[in-house]
Amino acid sequence: MARSFTDRMIGAAKLDVHVYEEVEADTSAMGQAMAVVVLHAVAAGIVSFAIFGGVPSLIRGFIFPLIGWFIWAFVIYLIGTKVMPEPQTRSNIGELLRTTGFAASPGILLVLGAIPMFGMLIILAVTIWMLVTMVVAVRQALDYKSTGRAIGVCVLGWVPYVILGRVVVGLLAVMGVITAG
Repeated sequence: MARSFTDRMIGAAKLDVHVYEEVEADTSAMGQAMAVVVLHAVAAGIVSFAIFGGVPSLIRGFIFPLIGWFIWAFVIYLIGTKVMPEPQTRSNIGELLRTTGFAASPGILLVLGAIPMFGMLIILAVTIWMLVTMVVAVRQALDYKSTGRAIGVCVLGWVPYVILGRVVVGLLAVMGVITAG
């Protein structure tokens, strides 16, 4: 039985592997995964605005998680299925977009990073939580038996994710879509 959107988000945040398996298999869950990422992006934009001030910070804070989701899922797909697959690995980009989208569920709590005195601690805790959910999402989507391999894929995928994400944000700034910063 399919869970509700909210139940899926809570389950993903709680590292419930059954939720990740469910959204991996549910091709109709792409819209839900995208909604999770948008909610995460809104929270990131708000906290960016609260910390750095100005509409450009809000826009950068919002755009980076959206772009980053696509980039990281694609890089993880390449590394996980072409460079570091296990014998049973069978996946596609859609499965990774759905599972990694739901892995962004804790990111909604980034909005609490705007709380004075505790904000940076909250941001750090949520970021670590999201890295853990990403590892679970990758392990399930790539059908890995090894959590260590999923960690390796996430770490290897993180570097190009950051570089490509910054390049894309830089290009958007050059095109005048957002301001540099």
